[in-house]
Amino acid sequence: MAITKRAFGVMPSGETVYKYTLTNHHGVSADFITLGGTWVTMNVPDKKGKMADVILGYDNLEGYLSNNPHFGAIIGRNANRIGGAVITIDGKDYKLEANNGPNNLHSAPDLYHRRLWDCEAAETDEGSCLTFSLKSPDGDQGYPGNASIQVSYTLTEDDSIRIHYHMICDADTIANFTNHCYFNLAGHDGGSVMDQEVWLAASKFTPADEVSIPTGEILKVEGTPMDFRTPHTLGERIDEKHTQIVNGAGYDHCYVLNKTESGELSLAATCIELNSGRTMEVYTTENGVQLYTGNWLGGFEGAHGATFPARSAVCFEAQCFPDTPNKSHFPSAVLLPGDEYQQVTIYKFGVQE
Repeated sequence: MAITKRAFGVMPSGETVYKYTLTNHHGVSADFITLGGTWVTMNVPDKKGKMADVILGYDNLEGYLSNNPHFGAIIGRNANRIGGAVITIDGKDYKLEANNGPNNLHSAPDLYHRRLWDCEAAETDEGSCLTFSLKSPDGDQGYPGNASIQVSYTLTEDDSIRIHYHMICDADTIANFTNHCYFNLAGHDGGSVMDQEVWLAASKFTPADEVSIPTGEILKVEGTPMDFRTPHTLGERIDEKHTQIVNGAGYDHCYVLNKTESGELSLAATCIELNSGRTMEVYTTENGVQLYTGNWLGGFEGAHGATFPARSAVCFEAQCFPDTPNKSHFPSAVLLPGDEYQQVTIYKFGVQE
Protein backbone atom coordinates (compact mmCIF):
# COMPACT_ATOMS: atom_id res chain seq x y z
CA MET A 1 0.00 0.00 0.00
CA ALA A 2 1.15 3.55 -0.62
CA ILE A 3 0.05 7.12 0.01
CA THR A 4 1.43 10.12 -1.87
CA LYS A 5 0.64 13.83 -1.53
CA ARG A 6 1.18 16.71 -3.94
CA ALA A 7 -0.16 20.19 -4.60
CA PHE A 8 -3.25 20.29 -6.81
CA GLY A 9 -3.77 24.04 -7.07
CA VAL A 10 -4.23 27.27 -5.16
CA MET A 11 -7.54 28.64 -3.90
CA PRO A 12 -8.56 32.23 -4.71
CA SER A 13 -7.81 32.88 -1.00
CA GLY A 14 -4.21 31.76 -1.55
CA GLU A 15 -4.52 28.43 0.29
CA THR A 16 -3.03 25.33 -1.32
CA VAL A 17 -5.26 22.40 -2.25
CA TYR A 18 -3.56 19.01 -1.99
CA LYS A 19 -4.21 15.77 -3.84
CA TYR A 20 -3.64 12.44 -2.09
CA THR A 21 -3.22 9.20 -4.03
CA LEU A 22 -3.89 5.81 -2.45
CA THR A 23 -2.49 2.75 -4.23
CA ASN A 24 -2.79 -0.91 -3.23
CA HIS A 25 -0.61 -3.88 -4.15
CA HIS A 26 -2.73 -4.64 -7.23
CA GLY A 27 -2.02 -1.20 -8.69
CA VAL A 28 -5.59 -0.06 -8.05
CA SER A 29 -5.50 3.61 -7.08
CA ALA A 30 -7.78 6.45 -6.03
CA ASP A 31 -7.23 10.22 -5.74
CA PHE A 32 -8.82 12.61 -3.26
CA ILE A 33 -8.40 16.36 -2.77
CA THR A 34 -8.62 18.54 0.33
CA LEU A 35 -11.18 20.77 -1.39
CA GLY A 36 -14.34 19.14 -0.11
CA GLY A 37 -12.64 15.84 0.72
CA THR A 38 -13.64 15.04 -2.85
CA TRP A 39 -13.07 11.65 -4.51
CA VAL A 40 -11.59 12.54 -7.91
CA THR A 41 -10.34 9.32 -9.58
CA MET A 42 -10.73 5.54 -9.26
CA ASN A 43 -8.40 3.47 -11.46
CA VAL A 44 -9.37 -0.18 -11.76
CA PRO A 45 -8.61 -2.96 -14.29
CA ASP A 46 -10.90 -4.61 -16.81
CA LYS A 47 -10.91 -8.35 -17.58
CA LYS A 48 -7.78 -7.90 -19.72
CA GLY A 49 -5.97 -5.95 -17.02
CA LYS A 50 -6.38 -2.57 -18.72
CA MET A 51 -6.73 0.23 -16.18
CA ALA A 52 -9.28 3.01 -16.48
CA ASP A 53 -10.62 5.79 -14.29
CA VAL A 54 -14.25 4.81 -13.68
CA ILE A 55 -15.57 7.97 -12.03
CA LEU A 56 -16.42 11.32 -13.57
CA GLY A 57 -14.52 14.40 -12.51
CA TYR A 58 -12.12 17.17 -13.45
CA ASP A 59 -8.35 17.25 -13.83
CA ASN A 60 -7.89 20.77 -12.46
CA LEU A 61 -8.88 22.80 -9.42
CA GLU A 62 -11.02 25.21 -11.44
CA GLY A 63 -13.52 22.47 -12.19
CA TYR A 64 -13.88 21.52 -8.54
CA LEU A 65 -14.26 25.13 -7.39
CA SER A 66 -17.69 25.13 -9.02
CA ASN A 67 -18.47 21.41 -9.49
CA ASN A 68 -22.18 21.92 -10.07
CA PRO A 69 -22.87 18.20 -10.64
CA HIS A 70 -21.18 17.44 -7.25
CA PHE A 71 -18.69 14.97 -8.80
CA GLY A 72 -17.22 12.79 -6.04
CA ALA A 73 -18.45 15.19 -3.36
CA ILE A 74 -19.19 14.69 0.32
CA ILE A 75 -22.78 15.91 0.75
CA GLY A 76 -24.03 17.13 4.15
CA ARG A 77 -25.41 18.05 6.61
CA ASN A 78 -28.36 16.73 4.62
CA ALA A 79 -28.09 14.84 1.36
CA ASN A 80 -30.87 15.03 -1.22
CA ARG A 81 -33.97 17.24 -1.09
CA ILE A 82 -35.90 19.02 1.64
CA GLY A 83 -39.44 19.89 0.57
CA GLY A 84 -40.29 23.58 0.80
CA ALA A 85 -36.71 24.27 1.94
CA VAL A 86 -37.70 24.15 5.61
CA ILE A 87 -37.16 21.66 8.43
CA THR A 88 -38.78 21.52 11.86
CA ILE A 89 -36.78 20.34 14.88
CA ASP A 90 -38.25 20.39 18.40
CA GLY A 91 -41.16 22.47 17.12
CA LYS A 92 -38.94 25.17 15.64
CA ASP A 93 -38.75 25.89 11.91
CA TYR A 94 -35.37 26.34 10.25
CA LYS A 95 -35.45 27.95 6.82
CA LEU A 96 -33.01 26.67 4.20
CA GLU A 97 -32.26 28.11 0.78
CA ALA A 98 -34.58 27.07 -2.05
CA ASN A 99 -32.00 26.15 -4.70
CA ASN A 100 -33.94 23.43 -6.53
CA GLY A 101 -37.28 24.90 -7.43
CA PRO A 102 -39.14 25.34 -4.12
CA ASN A 103 -36.87 22.82 -2.40
CA ASN A 104 -33.40 22.64 -0.88
CA LEU A 105 -31.00 20.22 -2.57
CA HIS A 106 -27.81 18.88 -0.92
CA SER A 107 -27.74 21.60 1.77
CA ALA A 108 -26.81 24.41 -0.61
CA PRO A 109 -25.76 27.18 -0.90
CA ASP A 110 -22.52 26.87 1.10
CA LEU A 111 -21.70 23.36 -0.05
CA TYR A 112 -19.19 21.31 1.89
CA HIS A 113 -17.34 20.39 -1.30
CA ARG A 114 -16.41 24.03 -1.87
CA ARG A 115 -14.58 24.24 1.47
CA LEU A 116 -11.10 23.12 2.46
CA TRP A 117 -11.02 20.15 4.82
CA ASP A 118 -8.17 19.07 7.07
CA CYS A 119 -6.68 15.71 6.13
CA GLU A 120 -4.71 13.04 7.98
CA ALA A 121 -3.17 10.08 6.15
CA ALA A 122 -2.39 6.74 7.78
CA GLU A 123 -1.70 3.10 7.03
CA THR A 124 -4.17 0.89 8.88
CA ASP A 125 -4.88 -2.82 9.18
CA GLU A 126 -7.63 -2.38 6.58
CA GLY A 127 -5.50 -0.39 4.10
CA SER A 128 -4.35 3.11 3.24
CA CYS A 129 -6.67 5.66 4.83
CA LEU A 130 -7.41 9.38 4.54
CA THR A 131 -9.49 11.10 7.21
CA PHE A 132 -10.98 14.47 6.27
CA SER A 133 -12.26 16.77 9.03
CA LEU A 134 -14.49 19.84 9.02
CA LYS A 135 -16.02 22.11 11.66
CA SER A 136 -19.53 23.31 10.82
CA PRO A 137 -20.72 26.18 13.07
CA ASP A 138 -24.19 26.77 14.48
CA GLY A 139 -26.44 28.14 11.73
CA ASP A 140 -24.25 26.80 8.94
CA GLN A 141 -26.45 26.20 5.87
CA GLY A 142 -29.41 26.98 8.14
CA TYR A 143 -28.89 24.01 10.48
CA PRO A 144 -28.66 24.35 14.26
CA GLY A 145 -25.66 23.35 16.37
CA ASN A 146 -21.88 23.31 16.17
CA ALA A 147 -20.93 20.12 14.38
CA SER A 148 -17.66 18.22 14.14
CA ILE A 149 -17.49 16.06 11.02
CA GLN A 150 -15.06 13.37 9.90
CA VAL A 151 -15.15 11.36 6.68
CA SER A 152 -12.56 8.66 6.06
CA TYR A 153 -11.75 6.82 2.84
CA THR A 154 -9.84 3.53 2.99
CA LEU A 155 -8.49 1.69 -0.06
CA THR A 156 -8.35 -1.99 0.80
CA GLU A 157 -6.51 -4.93 -0.73
CA ASP A 158 -9.77 -6.33 -2.12
CA ASP A 159 -10.07 -3.22 -4.33
CA SER A 160 -12.73 -1.49 -2.24
CA ILE A 161 -13.17 2.09 -1.14
CA ARG A 162 -14.62 2.06 2.37
CA ILE A 163 -16.22 5.37 3.41
CA HIS A 164 -16.88 6.00 7.08
CA TYR A 165 -18.85 9.09 8.14
CA HIS A 166 -18.89 10.45 11.69
CA MET A 167 -20.52 13.56 13.20
CA ILE A 168 -21.27 14.94 16.64
CA CYS A 169 -23.13 18.15 17.47
CA ASP A 170 -23.99 20.25 20.53
CA ALA A 171 -27.66 20.75 19.57
CA ASP A 172 -30.48 18.76 18.02
CA THR A 173 -29.77 18.83 14.29
CA ILE A 174 -29.87 16.83 11.06
CA ALA A 175 -27.14 14.37 10.02
CA ASN A 176 -27.60 12.63 6.69
CA PHE A 177 -24.46 12.28 4.58
CA THR A 178 -23.60 10.66 1.26
CA ASN A 179 -20.97 10.69 -1.45
CA HIS A 180 -22.11 11.88 -4.87
CA CYS A 181 -19.69 9.86 -7.00
CA TYR A 182 -20.69 9.32 -10.64
CA PHE A 183 -19.65 5.89 -11.92
CA ASN A 184 -19.08 4.68 -15.47
CA LEU A 185 -17.47 1.24 -15.42
CA ALA A 186 -16.54 1.60 -19.11
CA GLY A 187 -14.27 4.47 -18.08
CA HIS A 188 -14.95 8.11 -17.25
CA ASP A 189 -15.06 8.88 -20.99
CA GLY A 190 -17.02 5.73 -21.85
CA GLY A 191 -20.21 7.48 -22.94
CA SER A 192 -23.68 6.22 -22.10
CA VAL A 193 -24.20 3.85 -19.15
CA MET A 194 -27.54 2.67 -20.48
CA ASP A 195 -26.10 -0.78 -21.33
CA GLN A 196 -24.70 -1.28 -17.84
CA GLU A 197 -26.55 -3.82 -15.75
CA VAL A 198 -27.82 -3.00 -12.26
CA TRP A 199 -29.29 -5.05 -9.43
CA LEU A 200 -30.75 -3.54 -6.25
CA ALA A 201 -31.59 -5.20 -2.93
CA ALA A 202 -34.86 -3.30 -2.74
CA SER A 203 -38.46 -4.38 -3.12
CA LYS A 204 -39.81 -0.89 -2.35
CA PHE A 205 -39.07 2.74 -3.18
CA THR A 206 -40.22 6.23 -2.21
CA PRO A 207 -42.27 7.66 -5.10
CA ALA A 208 -41.74 11.37 -5.75
CA ASP A 209 -43.87 14.20 -7.08
CA GLU A 210 -43.14 16.41 -10.08
CA VAL A 211 -40.51 18.40 -8.11
CA SER A 212 -38.83 15.20 -6.82
CA ILE A 213 -40.12 15.34 -3.24
CA PRO A 214 -41.34 12.01 -1.84
CA THR A 215 -45.10 11.79 -1.56
CA GLY A 216 -44.68 9.96 1.75
CA GLU A 217 -45.75 6.64 0.30
CA ILE A 218 -43.51 3.59 0.26
CA LEU A 219 -44.52 1.52 -2.75
CA LYS A 220 -43.58 -1.88 -4.10
CA VAL A 221 -41.39 -1.92 -7.22
CA GLU A 222 -43.13 -5.05 -8.48
CA GLY A 223 -44.73 -4.59 -11.87
CA THR A 224 -43.04 -1.25 -12.56
CA PRO A 225 -39.88 -0.09 -14.38
CA MET A 226 -38.49 0.70 -10.91
CA ASP A 227 -37.91 -3.00 -10.28
CA PHE A 228 -34.22 -4.02 -10.19
CA ARG A 229 -34.64 -7.08 -7.96
CA THR A 230 -33.37 -9.01 -10.95
CA PRO A 231 -30.63 -7.40 -13.08
CA HIS A 232 -31.67 -5.01 -15.82
CA THR A 233 -29.72 -2.62 -17.98
CA LEU A 234 -30.29 0.98 -17.00
CA GLY A 235 -31.61 1.84 -20.44
CA GLU A 236 -34.04 -1.05 -20.79
CA ARG A 237 -37.05 0.81 -19.32
CA ILE A 238 -35.78 4.33 -18.72
CA ASP A 239 -37.94 5.92 -21.41
CA GLU A 240 -41.20 4.26 -20.43
CA LYS A 241 -44.14 6.61 -19.86
CA HIS A 242 -44.36 5.71 -16.20
CA THR A 243 -45.15 8.67 -13.92
CA GLN A 244 -42.08 8.16 -11.76
CA ILE A 245 -39.71 7.89 -14.72
CA VAL A 246 -41.27 10.97 -16.32
CA ASN A 247 -41.06 12.98 -13.07
CA GLY A 248 -37.37 12.17 -12.65
CA ALA A 249 -36.44 12.41 -16.35
CA GLY A 250 -35.07 8.92 -15.78
CA TYR A 251 -34.04 7.25 -12.55
CA ASP A 252 -33.60 9.66 -9.64
CA HIS A 253 -35.30 7.79 -6.83
CA CYS A 254 -34.61 6.48 -3.37
CA TYR A 255 -34.82 2.72 -2.98
CA VAL A 256 -35.79 1.24 0.39
CA LEU A 257 -33.21 -1.43 1.06
CA ASN A 258 -34.22 -4.89 2.27
CA LYS A 259 -32.61 -4.94 5.70
CA THR A 260 -32.74 -7.66 8.32
CA GLU A 261 -32.13 -4.92 10.88
CA SER A 262 -31.54 -1.18 10.63
CA GLY A 263 -27.88 -0.23 10.59
CA GLU A 264 -26.52 -3.54 9.37
CA LEU A 265 -23.82 -3.43 6.69
CA SER A 266 -25.31 -5.30 3.74
CA LEU A 267 -25.13 -5.58 -0.03
CA ALA A 268 -27.31 -2.89 -1.57
CA ALA A 269 -26.49 -2.86 -5.29
CA THR A 270 -24.35 -4.31 -8.05
CA CYS A 271 -23.35 -2.86 -11.41
CA ILE A 272 -21.70 -4.66 -14.35
CA GLU A 273 -20.22 -3.28 -17.58
CA LEU A 274 -20.35 -6.30 -19.86
CA ASN A 275 -17.75 -5.29 -22.46
CA SER A 276 -14.96 -4.56 -20.01
CA GLY A 277 -16.15 -7.04 -17.41
CA ARG A 278 -15.75 -4.44 -14.66
CA THR A 279 -18.08 -4.86 -11.72
CA MET A 280 -18.97 -2.86 -8.64
CA GLU A 281 -20.73 -3.92 -5.46
CA VAL A 282 -22.21 -1.37 -3.06
CA TYR A 283 -22.56 -2.17 0.64
CA THR A 284 -24.06 0.24 3.18
CA THR A 285 -25.41 0.59 6.70
CA GLU A 286 -28.03 3.05 5.41
CA ASN A 287 -31.72 2.28 4.83
CA GLY A 288 -31.83 3.89 1.40
CA VAL A 289 -29.89 4.30 -1.83
CA GLN A 290 -30.68 7.02 -4.35
CA LEU A 291 -30.28 5.65 -7.87
CA TYR A 292 -29.48 8.52 -10.23
CA THR A 293 -28.70 8.07 -13.91
CA GLY A 294 -27.05 11.44 -14.59
CA ASN A 295 -30.18 12.76 -16.30
CA TRP A 296 -29.08 16.39 -15.94
CA LEU A 297 -25.39 16.12 -16.83
CA GLY A 298 -25.98 17.72 -20.21
CA GLY A 299 -22.48 18.04 -21.67
CA PHE A 300 -20.23 19.00 -18.75
CA GLU A 301 -16.57 19.10 -19.73
CA GLY A 302 -14.38 17.02 -17.45
CA ALA A 303 -11.02 15.34 -17.03
CA HIS A 304 -8.67 14.81 -19.97
CA GLY A 305 -10.96 16.61 -22.41
CA ALA A 306 -13.90 14.27 -21.88
CA THR A 307 -17.45 15.55 -22.25
CA PHE A 308 -20.12 14.06 -20.01
CA PRO A 309 -23.51 13.97 -21.74
CA ALA A 310 -26.75 13.10 -19.99
CA ARG A 311 -26.90 9.50 -18.74
CA SER A 312 -23.15 8.94 -19.01
CA ALA A 313 -22.87 7.86 -15.37
CA VAL A 314 -24.83 6.29 -12.54
CA CYS A 315 -24.82 7.25 -8.86
CA PHE A 316 -25.58 5.00 -5.90
CA GLU A 317 -26.01 7.50 -3.06
CA ALA A 318 -26.41 5.72 0.27
CA GLN A 319 -28.44 7.91 2.64
CA CYS A 320 -31.64 8.47 4.60
CA PHE A 321 -34.77 8.84 2.52
CA PRO A 322 -35.26 12.25 0.83
CA ASP A 323 -37.21 14.83 2.86
CA THR A 324 -36.86 12.62 5.92
CA PRO A 325 -37.05 15.59 8.35
CA ASN A 326 -40.57 16.32 7.06
CA LYS A 327 -41.81 12.72 7.01
CA SER A 328 -42.26 11.48 10.56
CA HIS A 329 -42.79 7.88 9.43
CA PHE A 330 -39.46 7.79 7.56
CA PRO A 331 -36.34 6.71 9.51
CA SER A 332 -35.16 9.74 11.48
CA ALA A 333 -32.13 11.83 10.51
CA VAL A 334 -32.17 13.84 13.76
CA LEU A 335 -28.91 13.75 15.71
CA LEU A 336 -29.06 14.58 19.43
CA PRO A 337 -26.26 16.07 21.54
CA GLY A 338 -24.14 13.28 23.00
CA ASP A 339 -25.08 10.89 20.18
CA GLU A 340 -22.81 9.97 17.29
CA TYR A 341 -23.85 9.81 13.66
CA GLN A 342 -22.00 7.00 11.92
CA GLN A 343 -22.44 5.53 8.48
CA VAL A 344 -20.38 3.09 6.41
CA THR A 345 -20.63 2.64 2.64
CA ILE A 346 -18.31 0.44 0.58
CA TYR A 347 -17.76 0.45 -3.18
CA LYS A 348 -16.03 -2.81 -4.13
CA PHE A 349 -14.59 -3.16 -7.65
CA GLY A 350 -13.88 -6.38 -9.53
CA VAL A 351 -14.08 -8.13 -12.89
CA GLN A 352 -16.37 -10.70 -14.43
CA GLU A 353 -14.74 -12.89 -17.07
